[in-house]
Amino acid sequence: MNLFKKVEKLAKKMKWYDISLLKGTVFFFTLFLVTAWAEFRNLVLGVHWTWYLMLSIIFMIPLLKKMFSK
Repeated sequence: MNLFKKVEKLAKKMKWYDISLLKGTVFFFTLFLVTAWAEFRNLVLGVHWTWYLMLSIIFMIPLLKKMFSK
């Protein structure tokens, strides 16, 4: 079975709050990795902040198109 079909099948089972729980889990697991794994912390803090801003804007564009398109 295709990966995207599996994800769509799982998404149909999810409730409205499950996406928020997933985002929170990823956020706190990333914080855990930053504090517990020194090499990961050095990698994350070694990247200039503009790269993170640029990537967040790139990932935000499709969502904004869906939100504000007619």
